[in-house]
Formats: sequence, structure tokens, C-alpha cells
Amino acid sequence: MLLQYDPTLLLLISLAGLYAGTQNTLAGGGSFITFPALLLAGLDPLSANITSTLALFPNQITSSLAGRKLAGGVGKLSLKKLFALSIAGGLVGAILLLNTPISIFTKLVPWLVLIATILFTWGSFRKKPLHTTKTMPLPILALVQFLIGIYGGYFGGGIGILMLASLSLAGQQVRMATATKNVLAMAMNTSAVILFAFSNHVYWLEGLALAMGGIGGGFLGSWLVHRLPEKVMRGFVVLVGMTLSTWLFVR
Repeated sequence: MLLQYDPTLLLLISLAGLYAGTQNTLAGGGSFITFPALLLAGLDPLSANITSTLALFPNQITSSLAGRKLAGGVGKLSLKKLFALSIAGGLVGAILLLNTPISIFTKLVPWLVLIATILFTWGSFRKKPLHTTKTMPLPILALVQFLIGIYGGYFGGGIGILMLASLSLAGQQVRMATATKNVLAMAMNTSAVILFAFSNHVYWLEGLALAMGGIGGGFLGSWLVHRLPEKVMRGFVVLVGMTLSTWLFVR
């Protein structure tokens, strides 16, 4: 579907995509920029959600490719296994979205983002023991990644923060976790995009403008990933998470 052509509106949507693409690459949460931007453009909530997922997918591809050398698994839970879990979860979430109302699930989003931010803050800034390191058990990480995949396919807001939290608690350093979550975000949305592309809720013109901005944001974010100190990256993730949580609770 197409809304009335408006160059200024499409430019603003593209700029929202640029910002969201950069934010997705660094910390996640870009859909909380694109989702309200599409709502303001006149889309209904379900169409805005689906169009945003499709539009940000090219950004996720460029982000994952740009940082693929930094991505990895955790112990015996390889990147390939995490990738497969993400695809499976994304498929389940996409099917749920196309068959159930979105209103109930979106009420959980503020709590999920807040909890994830708290977990990431604790996992990144707590004083670690010198000789022993307790991390998230791998079976728990696998289950969490599958559940995040379901959430990602269903709504997707804050999946980057959720994955950064779980991967950090599992023992990955923030730079590696950032690259890994970009690859896994692409995986979980692959299933959703295939299903959503055939629905009648996609606004293709607005989605194209959003996607073009998002691709640029992916390269900008990847450039910043390799140049920002890890403490700055951790602080940025926490700032984004708390800002998103506050906005979601008060909106």
C-alpha cells in the first residue's frame, strides 16, 4: 500500500531511518524511532510495526556483515546454533503476530526493556571476581535467545538491548556482543520478513525511504563501533535503555 506522495514526509522518514539504523548497530532500540515515525506518517499500529520490520532488515544485513568478524558464540553454543535458534524464534513470533492482536504484547515492552537494561548494567559494570567468573549457563542462554527470537518476530522493540544483556551475562565482551547481536537480529527477522512481505499491511514507499536511511545508519554505526571506547559503548547502551524505558512508560 502507498500513502499520498509527500517528499518532505519521505525525507523525514528517511532521516528517522538513518538515526534508527545507527542506534540499532550500536545498542538496539531503533524500532522505537521508526515505529512512532510511521505512526506520525499516518500508518496504523500494525502496519507501522510490519513496515518498520521490513524496512530495517537491510540495515540489519549491512550491520551484521560489517561486524561479522567480531561476532561469535559462547563456549559450545556456537554462533551457528544461536543463529538457528534466532531464525526459529523469529518464525514463531511472526506467525503469532499475523494471528493475534498486538495490543496485549506491546504492554509488556516497557518492562522487558527496563529489565534488560538493568541486567546489562549489572553484567557490564559489576566488579568481576579475579579468579572465578560465574556466567549464564549455556542452556539458559539458548532458551533466552529463542524467546528473544519470538519477541523479535512479534514486535522487536528493544531486541538489541535484550541480546546485549544476555550475551554480556553469558561472558561476551561488549564489543563482541554488539557484533553478535547484529547477526542474530538479522537471523530472527529473516523469518518475519519472508512472511510479512506477503501481507497487505506493508506501505512500500514509506518502507523504502526508511530502509535507505537505515542502510546508511548501519554503516555509520559500524564505523562508530570500531572507534568508541568500550566504556562509552556500555554507557551509551544504558542511556538508550533507560531513555526507551522512560518513554514507553509515560507515553
